Amino acid sequence: MVDDSQGRFPMNFRALLPYLVSILLTVPGVALRFFPLETSPLLLALLSGMAILGASFLLTWACEVAQLDMPQALALAVVAFIAVLPEYAVDMYFTWMAGRHPESAYSHYAIANMTGANRLLIGVGWSSLVLLFVARYHRQVHLTSDKRTDIVFLGMATLYALFIAFKGTLTVWDGAILLGIYIWYMTIIARREVEDEEVGGPAAVLAMMRPRHRMLAEAALFLFAALVILCNAEPFSENLVASGKVLGVNEFLLVQWLAPIASEAPEFIVSLMFAFRGMPGLALGSLLASKLNQWTLLVGMIPGVYAASSGGISPSIPLDAHQLLEILLTAAQSFFAMALLLDLCLRTREAILLLALFCAQLLAPLYEMHFEAVFGLVHDPLRLHWIYSWVYLGLGVLWFAMHRKGLKNLRLGFRV
Repeated sequence: MVDDSQGRFPMNFRALLPYLVSILLTVPGVALRFFPLETSPLLLALLSGMAILGASFLLTWACEVAQLDMPQALALAVVAFIAVLPEYAVDMYFTWMAGRHPESAYSHYAIANMTGANRLLIGVGWSSLVLLFVARYHRQVHLTSDKRTDIVFLGMATLYALFIAFKGTLTVWDGAILLGIYIWYMTIIARREVEDEEVGGPAAVLAMMRPRHRMLAEAALFLFAALVILCNAEPFSENLVASGKVLGVNEFLLVQWLAPIASEAPEFIVSLMFAFRGMPGLALGSLLASKLNQWTLLVGMIPGVYAASSGGISPSIPLDAHQLLEILLTAAQSFFAMALLLDLCLRTREAILLLALFCAQLLAPLYEMHFEAVFGLVHDPLRLHWIYSWVYLGLGVLWFAMHRKGLKNLRLGFRV
């Protein structure tokens, strides 16, 4: 029991039920890791994916209360880092195997997983929380002025990602620059003051504890969830690819879209809960920090892990025209999304535009042949990647021109 003299309630079974359910989700995947079973790769991918999902919820709830003990901006950065740990585990596994087997398609899977996760985060995550909040409260989503720091560093990472796409290589030096951008960002937000924030939902169980007990509980959850994710990253990744081959589905698309959905669902759900409870700034701030995290740490770690696996910093991770266009499209979407936040507000029409563009490029394989037939074009499976990349970039430049004052104010993001 926890002392309820200050309005706190006992930690009864009902309060602990979400934790128990999440732990139960991890059991089959962990058991299969130690007691392998010869069965369908689809079933194995499902069970290991469930384990990663359960562990992701545990990580998210433990991270949510971190804002009670550190600056909110730093807490959001920590939450963003740990919440996307499942995404890191899957992507780093593909990258490691790419270094071990450079002739394989693992490098393609690594880029597919990274680009899919980044585009989902903006195209679905940002837009859905805005639409949910507006539908419930009939107000637009505004960010606090301190979020200019996240926006300006996201801009720096995005511009560098565009440079990577156009130069055609992703080297350890590129990774070092992206990691340096993130370290610079962390040195600024770590110096900000602690702010009191309300914690709700399953995370409230941890928030009720005395600080010492809370930190012990968080440490236990972090350790357990991390071990579960490490145990299931390989079987989930391998069986997801194998499932695509068995079902006749392009495994690249499964890795790009299905794997990020499994690993990032808890983060999306928690952000939607924030928006539903009337805290849209915190919700969008969390996803903004996650985007910055993925666009710096995740991308920055790929060439380093590849180099460690292959045994040298040269050659760099192999990228063909398709992979480079995936990076370009992802960077272009990020460029446009950053431009939308120049005035620290994400409006309904802007959220709808983000979602519509995401859906249009996601469904491009379904209509690209008809599009080419209408205009009498020779088939090029990468043509629409180019088109949507330039649409995002063009819209971004237009928004920058329309919000020059917001662009000028981005310099305030370098202040503590």
